[in-house]
Amino acid sequence: MSEIYLTLLLILTLFALLGSGVWVAFSLFGVGIFGMTLFTDAPVGDVLATTVWGASNHWALAALPLFIWMGEILFRSRLSEDMFSGLSPWMGKVPGKLLHVNIFGCAIFAAVSGSSAATAATIGKMSIPELSKRKYPESMMIGTLAGSATLGLLIPPSIILIVYGVATEQSIARLFIAGVLPGLLLVGLFVGFVIIWAVMNKDILPDVIEEISLREKLKRAKSLLPVIILISGVIGSIYTGIASPTDAAAVGVVLALLLSWFTGDLNKTSFFQGLMGATKTSCMIAFILAGAAFLTVAMGFTGIPKLLAEWIGGLELSPYALLAALTVFFVVLGCFLDGISVVVLTTSVIMPMVEQAGIDPLWFGIYIVIVVEMSQITPPVGFNLFVLQALTGRNILAVAKAALPFFGLLVLALAIIIAVPEIVTYLPNNM
Repeated sequence: MSEIYLTLLLILTLFALLGSGVWVAFSLFGVGIFGMTLFTDAPVGDVLATTVWGASNHWALAALPLFIWMGEILFRSRLSEDMFSGLSPWMGKVPGKLLHVNIFGCAIFAAVSGSSAATAATIGKMSIPELSKRKYPESMMIGTLAGSATLGLLIPPSIILIVYGVATEQSIARLFIAGVLPGLLLVGLFVGFVIIWAVMNKDILPDVIEEISLREKLKRAKSLLPVIILISGVIGSIYTGIASPTDAAAVGVVLALLLSWFTGDLNKTSFFQGLMGATKTSCMIAFILAGAAFLTVAMGFTGIPKLLAEWIGGLELSPYALLAALTVFFVVLGCFLDGISVVVLTTSVIMPMVEQAGIDPLWFGIYIVIVVEMSQITPPVGFNLFVLQALTGRNILAVAKAALPFFGLLVLALAIIIAVPEIVTYLPNNM
């Protein structure tokens, strides 16, 4: 039982540091140094230096700042307005009407930004005023945005999948491909829920339907062409094998700059604002990854992962029981930390247990992203909730209540991929 007490001591140390306001990266370094100093004879300074350099000098990480920069460029362009004008004419007669624009708009923007918070902010700034003007129920406006924005973590290119791939040495390209069908599954669940809700609540939806001819619909659909070009350039180059995820990220930045310039949104100010925003976010993530890498090595020196894996194996938990326990653990942890921190904090300890239980690490990557998606709409630190609180002016509890049905849909999606793991593994195993 000594490994359990040692693990609890290190976890308590970590939460003490985080609770006192210490940055996540410094907390990770601190716990690693604490564990190695007290429980090993290894040279802490040498291990720290070599680990940080090794974690930073990783070619796959080059995709991270590029995809973040691409999202920053698009965030400052009029892409969201073009998507609204292109999608809205096709949704008028579907039960739920323009609420579906939130879902499909988030899904499309997720495919070119890779960020959940950026998706919520961009689509929310565009759709909330339009839907409010048409008197759509506020709870459904907020709920569809909160739930659908989480697709930014799953639909490739996903920043968190890059982080998971680097942390666990999994193929980022295969992770991207594995996220496609689960992403479409979530879109289908969200759309289905809105349709059912709309059929049951016809009286509180606006009755006015703008009559638009097919010719006019096709004309407005042309505004979707820029985003289609961008998605085709980024995702298509990966799936066809023409480019690696890192190369595709560079293609995405170039295309985003060209499209932003073509639409007149690119100027000196927006260029440098996007570049600085991407630099700050990338540095934060890279710093956290370096701290997590050191903690992983420190945990290896203490022998905790091996001991925990043996302990878990001795409990003879079924894979389903282990996944149920991990789901609760990740959701609780996600109430206090952002998604990237959850992934890098836990992989060093969790992966030996996962492998011991015979769970496919590729499948587990998609599983953990869906659980992290759930934490994005879980108070008190659900990032999507904060974004929507700022956009709507409502308190965090009201926003969380509106997002609750979509939290339930994420739980349902998780149950489906556990019951039918081929939803995750089919594409990467057959492409």
